[in-house]
Amino acid sequence: MSEPLTVRSARAEDRDVVLRQAARLASFETPAWRPGEEIVSGERRTLARFFSDPLEGERLLLAVGEAGAVRGFVFLETVEDYFTQARHGHVGMLVVSEGFEGQGVGSALMRAAEEWGRQHDFDRLSLNVFATNHRALELYHRLGYVPETLRFIKLL
Repeated sequence: MSEPLTVRSARAEDRDVVLRQAARLASFETPAWRPGEEIVSGERRTLARFFSDPLEGERLLLAVGEAGAVRGFVFLETVEDYFTQARHGHVGMLVVSEGFEGQGVGSALMRAAEEWGRQHDFDRLSLNVFATNHRALELYHRLGYVPETLRFIKLL
């Protein structure tokens, strides 16, 4: 049974738990040319920078359980559309803590991300997801997200 969740902004004292949980960002079958350690290292670099010097338009929201334990987080960015140059919200990272998958944590964080976008008068929220991250793909489809572009890679 899932416990009640609260979504709140990250605080300085959340840094260590967020950086530890970033390991979940490679908890799926990653492409052969993109080792999980590389993904986690890059995402931790962004999160560490956020805690020391957040950029304008960034937000980190945490889902916490009744006892205050972090059950997941969503990292939000303000980006510019390539085609229109209009600013919009972007989900840079979504993490659900191990053992809490399928309990509504990801959905709660995505609802909070959408509310953040509405508060900033954005007309859209974008995100990227690895094609092999099937659990995330299912969540995004279920929440009404649709693919816009596909990025192809050829190793040289």
